[in-house]
Amino acid sequence: MAETPHIPPEAETRARWGDFAWTPENAAKAAEIVGRYPPGRQQSASLPFLDLAQRQVGAETHTQGWLPVPVIEFVARELGMPYMRVYEVATFYTMFNLAPVGKYHVQVCGTTPCMLAGSDDVFSACKNAGLMKGKTTPDGLFTLTEVECLGTCANAPMVQINDDNFEDLDYDRTTAILQALARGEAPKTGSQTGRQTSCPAGGPTSLTAMVGENHDYRGEWA
Repeated sequence: MAETPHIPPEAETRARWGDFAWTPENAAKAAEIVGRYPPGRQQSASLPFLDLAQRQVGAETHTQGWLPVPVIEFVARELGMPYMRVYEVATFYTMFNLAPVGKYHVQVCGTTPCMLAGSDDVFSACKNAGLMKGKTTPDGLFTLTEVECLGTCANAPMVQINDDNFEDLDYDRTTAILQALARGEAPKTGSQTGRQTSCPAGGPTSLTAMVGENHDYRGEWA
């Protein structure tokens, strides 16, 4: 269980988060969110409410954010739902953190396409930068998690760091991204080799006239 994240004791958690409430700005966002659903269907807002709550915790702790139990309880009360129903949502989606994480949550995909494309090198770069699976670095900057497919198989290997994807990685590119973040910089997101979205590595091989404009092929196919 070396990768099991550390959850603070319940007494400590409740002392810190027992009086959690929306900030004025987030209260307005919450009202907007719940207003999207018909009366009596407010439980549909559980996922966006949890996301909003996690982001508020992140802003208050200067991290990527997590969901302490009292915060989940708050969301349940806001939506008039049993706590367990909201907890089921929080535990189903890996976008929600149930334990504290660092400022940058580094989620490395280890599923087959990324593994075959070199995710082991990505993990090596993380390890040599002082990151350990399931742990937060002593400076509170990075938390490393191995995750399943994040849907960017064509640009494997990849990592998701907070809200951003970094793709077409190798050892050196991963190291450069981690070093840039540690310096407080904002490294380039997406493909690290310059490819356009998920086009072939050597560039588009079909419908090439569409690269620069919305080309109409219909006359050529007639």
